[in-house]
Amino acid sequence: MKEYRLTSWPDLPPTYQASPYRRMLSDMSHRYVSLSQLVASSGVRRNDVRQFIDVLESRGLLAERELFVSDTLLDSFRPFGDWVRRKLNLSHGSR
Repeated sequence: MKEYRLTSWPDLPPTYQASPYRRMLSDMSHRYVSLSQLVASSGVRRNDVRQFIDVLESRGLLAERELFVSDTLLDSFRPFGDWVRRKLNLSHGSR
């Protein structure tokens, strides 16, 4: 999985001047963020975020790095995620 960080603020074409795209730029200007994080924080569809990233990459405005998450770390959180899913399903069914 890759993470992206903005290296300089771009002059955006009209297509990307909406608030969600500016929010993504702001996030990327402060820290490395993944595609999934950008989708979640902006509300923009994954394919549109990918296209936006591609535009920024083609202009040389992004630094990127690989994010490696060990399977052991993920396995340690899996029981908690299962517990949360069970609780949400139970509380949703009791309404």
